[in-house]
Amino acid sequence: MNLPEVLLCQSWWQLLLGRQLLFQELPNELQAFLQKTDYQSWWPELVVVKGIEQVATGQWFCQRCFTEVPATQKLATGALYCTACLGLGRISQRDQLVSLPIDQAFAKNNPLTWSGQLTQQQAQVAKAILAQFQNDSVSDQLLWAVTGAGKTEMIFPIIAAALQRGQRVAVVAPRLDVCNELYPRLQQAFAKTSLILLHGQQHQTYYLAQLVVATTHQLLRFKQAFDLLIIDEVDSFPFAGNQMLANAVRQALKPNGQRLFLSATPPSDLQRLSQRGQLPLHYLPQRFHGRNLPVPEILITTIFKKTIFAPKVQRLFRYLFDQQRRWLVFVPQAAQLPRYQDAWQAAFPRVPVATVHANDPQRLAKVAAFRAGQGKVLFTTTILERGVTFNHIDVVILAADHRQFSTSNLVQIAGRADRAFSGSRGHVYFCCQYYTWAIQQACRQINHLNQVPTTKS
Repeated sequence: MNLPEVLLCQSWWQLLLGRQLLFQELPNELQAFLQKTDYQSWWPELVVVKGIEQVATGQWFCQRCFTEVPATQKLATGALYCTACLGLGRISQRDQLVSLPIDQAFAKNNPLTWSGQLTQQQAQVAKAILAQFQNDSVSDQLLWAVTGAGKTEMIFPIIAAALQRGQRVAVVAPRLDVCNELYPRLQQAFAKTSLILLHGQQHQTYYLAQLVVATTHQLLRFKQAFDLLIIDEVDSFPFAGNQMLANAVRQALKPNGQRLFLSATPPSDLQRLSQRGQLPLHYLPQRFHGRNLPVPEILITTIFKKTIFAPKVQRLFRYLFDQQRRWLVFVPQAAQLPRYQDAWQAAFPRVPVATVHANDPQRLAKVAAFRAGQGKVLFTTTILERGVTFNHIDVVILAADHRQFSTSNLVQIAGRADRAFSGSRGHVYFCCQYYTWAIQQACRQINHLNQVPTTKS
């Protein structure tokens, strides 16, 4: 790349490497420089496109997220704009997107600083994944591992192998809670590698890091940036079934890049690809500590009796108190959290309780406090159903028969219990009025996983 000296002496031009940004997102100095310079003569790699363009069929498409923009979706100025990726900043047909291919070579060294050791089953699966990636004809793989199997530790040698080749790696997940869980663990495991965390509530200044942890939405700001993309919780909202985010993943990957999908409950489309032999599957049905997944105990009961908890629910909570347990309580709707909190305070006035949901401004602090051992009980929605680890807790689902809880949700929530290597076993309780098909299938799936004896790859 033949860059003018004025750019080479600035660090901010690296904002563009492997990225796709709105012109107004660029540093003011770079905006001014591009506006007054014939950049294409000395910087031909730089790509500038309209934010929304019309294709041959007459339809309009956003060039950042590749979502169709209706011809009626206009600003007051008359310009079309995209609502699908509005969270990353408004983009209209009068805006420009600027991108620059990455040709940066990272240092090749031994990056792994993790001192732990994989179990025999974990090591077997990780070795099989690495062997497949060494085959140039394999671009995608799926790791199907039960909750608590240690997926994060299993990807350490896979990430290390890529970093040793001087490649760039991103580990992404649909939810920021999962990213916040992954970041410190990867930071410790790859202490000698540049690492950055990107999501909507993280305000760290962007720089060209070799290892990136981000929400899947953040990939809309990247273009052909990564040699290896690891997508965790691929069955989770909002990634599952979201074509915009699927496009973002493809766009962020280099032409010869590789992807590894991770899930404890993989979506049916990935399972079908595996069954057809089009997606190599690696399967680990056992938790890292060797114990079975906790099988839910079903309590047939109403949840409320007027404004207080029903007797069976109160007896369950008192039992957990007597056992000196800490527990998570999952409820189907955030709007009902005040009602649950009021019922708790009526039953246990001397015991404070916290609640957390997706739009809670103190969400991160509350989750961190509970992880640190503060508080006996935390009422939550499905935002904590996956990707987060709390040691030595039980799990209670109130109104487990609610339509909000699918089979996948129930299995993932049950997987929050009994994740610690030592200590007494965790338990799971489904409180419901009706034994629904989703509950039946969740229990059947957990029992089936507990009966699968070995790994397969």
